[in-house]
Amino acid sequence: MNFIKNFFASVLGTLTAFMLFFTFILLIISASASIIGSSSGSGTIVSGSVLDLNLNKTITDRKPNFDELQNILGLDDEVLGLTEILSSIENANSNSKIEGIRLRADFISAGWAQTRSIRNALNKFKQSGKFIYAYGDVYSQKGYYLSSVSDSVFLNPVGILEFKGLASEVLYYKDFQDEYGIKMEVVRHGKYKSAVEPYLENKMSSANRYQIKSLLDDIWITLKNEIAISRGLEPTKLDNIINEKQINIPQDGLDQKLIDGLIYEDDFNNLIKEKLEIATDIKLKLASIKTVSQSAENYNSDIKDRIAVVYANGPIMYGEGTESIIAQGVFVKTLEDLAKDDWIKAVVLRVDSPGGVALTSDLIWHATEKLKKEKPFIVSMGNVAASGGYYIAAGADKIFADPLTITGSIGVFATLPNASGLIKNLGIHSESIETHKNALGYSPFHPLTDGYRSQIKKGIEKTYDTFKERVIQGRSLSPEAVEKIAQGRVWTGRQALKVGLVDSLGGLEEAINAAAKAAGILEFNELEYPQFEENLESMIQGITPSLKIESVWAKWVPEKIKNPWQEINSQNSLLSIQMLLPFELSIN
Repeated sequence: MNFIKNFFASVLGTLTAFMLFFTFILLIISASASIIGSSSGSGTIVSGSVLDLNLNKTITDRKPNFDELQNILGLDDEVLGLTEILSSIENANSNSKIEGIRLRADFISAGWAQTRSIRNALNKFKQSGKFIYAYGDVYSQKGYYLSSVSDSVFLNPVGILEFKGLASEVLYYKDFQDEYGIKMEVVRHGKYKSAVEPYLENKMSSANRYQIKSLLDDIWITLKNEIAISRGLEPTKLDNIINEKQINIPQDGLDQKLIDGLIYEDDFNNLIKEKLEIATDIKLKLASIKTVSQSAENYNSDIKDRIAVVYANGPIMYGEGTESIIAQGVFVKTLEDLAKDDWIKAVVLRVDSPGGVALTSDLIWHATEKLKKEKPFIVSMGNVAASGGYYIAAGADKIFADPLTITGSIGVFATLPNASGLIKNLGIHSESIETHKNALGYSPFHPLTDGYRSQIKKGIEKTYDTFKERVIQGRSLSPEAVEKIAQGRVWTGRQALKVGLVDSLGGLEEAINAAAKAAGILEFNELEYPQFEENLESMIQGITPSLKIESVWAKWVPEKIKNPWQEINSQNSLLSIQMLLPFELSIN
């Protein structure tokens, strides 16, 4: 018995010591990451340097707080923040030691609106007279759109150039549900609120087909016209190239003047050296994005006025909130604190969200209304600011959207999983006892009762009316005008401008300048919010997804099927009323 006690005491002691050691190591690594993070960007830029703009990495609106730690541990690939990329391009423009840009954007992970922001920054860079040379082994269509702004575009001789127009695919699950006995109980409001359509039908409705086609056509007009200007081609020629299937091999891209040469990367580097008038045996002086973005002082302590940029990225859920989840906890507190901060002269809310929980959306909206009474409140829309993402933006003094932004989707729905058919097929039976007729409420093992469905429907109709009221009030539109553009329909940024959902086309920089003008200030510092604490718990939470072993479901089920079920099942049934993008829009 003593042996067993001693054995388990020894094991417990060893585990405790190991955990303490692991904690100590994490703290040391965290400190090292902070030192490296602060110093790695301060490398010397020498004369004749070229900005190495390698965008074949994960790109987000805001660089993650704990990215350096994850990189050092080897748990994740480097993540680039959009502001970091734009800052590097702007600094390269003004830095006399940087002669040009070497661009790689084969498979750019940024959204269309983010990509266009980078492209606009590169276009501005070209006006300085400095060069941009782009190279790719395989150009995705988005990667080519970005790279086409360059002075010269080069492709691997055996590479691939994707140039085919736009398409979006939606999967439908009705037969799947009927076959396996598990389905979504759906209550919705809005003609175009088709997020739930895949659970009800086996094919696309005419309303959904119309809105997707309208989106794709409008986005393509922007892409086509901008590529045509950069390449000196007629927009109609680009349509003809696609319609006649003229891009099949790399040589086709050269023949159609979409690219300027077919060469290998070492020859591409030699072309840059030739541009710099240096010998081919001399190594290129490449400056990284981080080095160049931090080469200029971003904060001037002599300037007291500040503009806060609040990044709202990800789905809207009920809870505390993280860098990738919008929730009332951290976001409401941040907005309340900014409203009281006398040094903050204006607030810009950068929204990149498909929406989510209706309750959370309204709590954040309420906080923006209080903020608006104290100082200017401007919204900048990123790739997506739809449904709940539009709800939290609707009350802004001014809304900016990119032409490629997806926004609108003023509509509401509720979905609740029903596995009663599945458990019946498995020989499982569920019985319930209630003190009152509808006491059970929602259960995944019973079909929705008429009473509960009626209750949900009333909640949806009330939420939809409230959503419209927020838009009527915030956008100064008539009820008739809002109903006409609501019903869950989705719009591009350019279309949203025409119907009155946004005020102007532009990116984050334009929104910040508008905030400064509204506040009556010429000089200011920009500060990013929310500010997340760099503690051990946060670090462990940040790296946990990289350490966990994927379940069979996560590993084998296709993303298009897995994502919608996971997103809906992650919500409590009491928070089932959703303001979400009407479909998972993937534009290829």
